[in-house]
Amino acid sequence: MAPLLSSLLIFFALGVYGLVHSWLASLQAKRWARRLLGDLPVDRYYRLAYNLFAVVSLLPVMAMVTLLPDRPLYVIPFPWVMLTLAVQGLAVLALLVGLLQTGVMDFLGLRQLVVSSRGGNGQLVKDGLYRWVRHPLYTAGLVFIWFSPVMSTNLLAFFAGLSVYLVIGAYFEERKLILVYGDAYRRIQQNTPMFIPRTFGPPASKE
Repeated sequence: MAPLLSSLLIFFALGVYGLVHSWLASLQAKRWARRLLGDLPVDRYYRLAYNLFAVVSLLPVMAMVTLLPDRPLYVIPFPWVMLTLAVQGLAVLALLVGLLQTGVMDFLGLRQLVVSSRGGNGQLVKDGLYRWVRHPLYTAGLVFIWFSPVMSTNLLAFFAGLSVYLVIGAYFEERKLILVYGDAYRRIQQNTPMFIPRTFGPPASKE
């Protein structure tokens, strides 16, 4: 199998992954799960089940990156590799800070096991990194993957597919946030950039 075909297969697999997970993250999918499972406490387990499925279902795509025929594109040499690793370290730090601000237990779906979220929308996070960009976790993730010091055709396809998934996923996530929070989130959209912080000027107001 040629490396080009491998790259196309990886990109297609990520496209399928993105479609499935974007739908599962929607309010429609959650309502469907409630109807299907009846009296079971869907809201308590949905987020955790979604996260576990997201991780497990991504593993075959990652295996394709490793196992399919590949061709190296570049390896950043020393000392420049230290710069890319430093940027990746900052991206990891931003991910951790963003998770703490979002609420790690909420993000993983563990808090919902104890406290049901049904009937409540939760808190709309506006502080910290969320004053600079609407999706700091996605921004940090994109910075991390594209500052990889090693690149091959398979990695390029994987990173490109993952980037498209994150951008499209953010679009659908914002539609859901508007349904949940209404004008409060529309004001955030008007005042706060989606992924790239403003170069000049202060971050958006909390209000």
